[in-house]
Amino acid sequence: MPFKKILVPIDFDETSDRALDHAVALARELGAQVTAVHVYNLPMYSPPDGSYIPAVEMVAAVEAGARRQLDDLVQRRKTAGTSIDASLRSGRAADEICAAAKETGADLIVMGTHGRGLVGRTLLGSVAQGVIRQSPVPVLTVGSGGEQK
Repeated sequence: MPFKKILVPIDFDETSDRALDHAVALARELGAQVTAVHVYNLPMYSPPDGSYIPAVEMVAAVEAGARRQLDDLVQRRKTAGTSIDASLRSGRAADEICAAAKETGADLIVMGTHGRGLVGRTLLGSVAQGVIRQSPVPVLTVGSGGEQK
């Protein structure tokens, strides 16, 4: 079954940039469509004496900044002759990426990984690991390209 819709999670670092380049090249070969998705998460705190929820202005500023960056990444790759669009979501990254895959009808997720070791994954968690566990479709991971330690 050839892939026709490819979802690429973007976190604005080098590894997601590489994953987007791989997805665009693959899409060009297969005649597939690419959707780049960025998931942002706003800080919310619940100390014992109350809670902090970001102001509407802060939410709008974070969303506008993410939208500009995502649109710029997509626009630079539109010259590659591939159908590519952008989606911006808010929430827990792994959950939102898998939800976006279902909603867009993606049949492949191409995502960057940071290649952290066991300790890094244990302490920091891994979005890629979460997506791989719950994804409704195959996940192709693209490493950073640097030496792993």
